[in-house]
Amino acid sequence: MSFEQRGRMPLDYQPVALPGSVLRFRGPMAIGQGPSVVCIGGSETFGRFIHAPFPSQLADALPLPVQNLGVINAGLDVMASDPAIGAALEAADAVVIQVTSVHNMTNRFYSVHPRRNDRFLKASPMLRTIYPQVDFTEFHFTRHLLKHLSTTSQDRFEIVKTELQSAWVGRMHKIIAGIAAPVHLLWLSNRAPDEAESADLSIDPLFVTSDMLRKVADRAASLTITTPDEEEQGVTARGKFFGPREEAAARLLPGPNLHDRAAQALLTHLSPP
Repeated sequence: MSFEQRGRMPLDYQPVALPGSVLRFRGPMAIGQGPSVVCIGGSETFGRFIHAPFPSQLADALPLPVQNLGVINAGLDVMASDPAIGAALEAADAVVIQVTSVHNMTNRFYSVHPRRNDRFLKASPMLRTIYPQVDFTEFHFTRHLLKHLSTTSQDRFEIVKTELQSAWVGRMHKIIAGIAAPVHLLWLSNRAPDEAESADLSIDPLFVTSDMLRKVADRAASLTITTPDEEEQGVTARGKFFGPREEAAARLLPGPNLHDRAAQALLTHLSPP
């Protein structure tokens, strides 16, 4: 059976509920007391469309339990505010934070849903002043909003973009500072940090630059960059598992080869001496 045929079969993510949280995390999950490696992030950490995402591979290779607390479409708001994630981070022996986009978090220009961070809730008076001609009731998702703002006025959009980037760096510093365990940052993406954004703003982590990474990496134990090599260039659905209407979304996310490489690179930092 070919990869493309296998891709038509959606995965059973075996959702797990944790005390204090309304979110559903990917199972199975080793839940218990004592040291563990906690992985937080978005769709990439969750392993959407991937049979064995990097947290699962870490769990197979490490002597410590590994908790995959990635959340589909999550931004920094979920990572910083969910009670179950907070409790896991407090008890962690090591933490892997996947680098997520700047747009899925509440900022001075707009607010997002506290759990579904890709959902746009409300524009601030400041954003309404900058874009008086925009009807913000038309938007339900942050990426759709930013595409429209960029098209409407690139000059004004640069103001929004700069604010989002600044807020992201500040929020990352705060999250890392609040974690007692060593923090290992992971860039897992179909584009490199210095590569230009896609025209349709579809490839995450959106608007995160290498300069921003350097600023937050100074406070972390390590930074792992995992991007496609020359043979893997171009988004693809190969090796992924998805339903009939999910192919477009599946093509945008890193494939199993990138998850394999991310796990191997992280093991060099997480494996006991």
